Amino acid sequence: MTSQHTRENMVLPNSTPPWLKNAFRGFDLYWPGILVCGLAALAAQFLSDHYGAPAMLLALLMGLSLHFLVEDGERCAPGIGLAARTVLRLGVALLGARISFEVFAELGLGIMALILTALIATIAFGALAARSLGRGWRLAILTAGSVSICGASAAMAIAAVLPKNDLSERNLSFTVFGVTLLSTLAMILYPILSNLLGLSDLASGIFLGGTIHDVAQVVGAGFSVSDPVGETATTVKLIRVSMLAPFVLILSLSLRRAGVGLQSDGKRPPILPGFVLAFLMLACVNSMGWIPAVVQDWLWALAKWAMLTAIAAVGMKTELKRILSVPPQSVILIFLETIFIASFVLAGVMVLL
Repeated sequence: MTSQHTRENMVLPNSTPPWLKNAFRGFDLYWPGILVCGLAALAAQFLSDHYGAPAMLLALLMGLSLHFLVEDGERCAPGIGLAARTVLRLGVALLGARISFEVFAELGLGIMALILTALIATIAFGALAARSLGRGWRLAILTAGSVSICGASAAMAIAAVLPKNDLSERNLSFTVFGVTLLSTLAMILYPILSNLLGLSDLASGIFLGGTIHDVAQVVGAGFSVSDPVGETATTVKLIRVSMLAPFVLILSLSLRRAGVGLQSDGKRPPILPGFVLAFLMLACVNSMGWIPAVVQDWLWALAKWAMLTAIAAVGMKTELKRILSVPPQSVILIFLETIFIASFVLAGVMVLL
């Protein structure tokens, strides 16, 4: 009450321009929630650097533990909502700065076709498996898209264009938790599997980069085997990341045409979401070599912090008891999708190489 009373009595001079007054009010409204989410992201990164746990998972867990900030007052809720929405889109858009279309030519058409086919097949498998398990189509798209493209980042980008229902926040938190946990397990188990199968460095890199969900775990798994495997795995993973924008665009257009993507005010969503357009523009600019390496590193770091901040915000908006109430069929679904893409890519690698 005190802080609210203080804000109500903070009067700017009459000579202040209207745009500056609006900016001040917006800052005053949103900064507490943004600050809390940023601090959670900072703590998650600190723990990840010192103890090796995935930063995304830690940010989500911290967010879940701070859900009371959304329930108990209006001070932090607006900023948390902004972080879960706008900061998320910023992070996804900045991922485009790491994409260069030159990587497509490095692996050849056969491997490119394998990666693209694995994505399409996993989406189709997820839809069929979800129907068999009695799960909804939103969850099927969310989990299969995150498994086949780039883990938590894909889950958050896809969730941004999916029509919302009362289970949207829970499904997103569950998907981020699930793909991050499975990606961490894959980082440990898949290099062992590739060694047992006697895969070459090229085959191992394609297998690891084509199946592990999150970028950080791909890098960890690949370079734990050898530098050539790590470089190949990272290249393959970046190709999968580059498919995020086209997938979200196709999904958005499909929802728009089907009439199921209506917003709460009854309007249709934009044909091309702004963050997808920004992703594509950055990818094009980077492919032309116009983004210096130093700037690219800064943009990548900013994207990482934006995603961590956003996932902490998503956790804060989600009740932990709702995560725990996720039916076992949903857990089976994301596990089956993970096994499917691993089997598909491994079989393709063994046929092609």
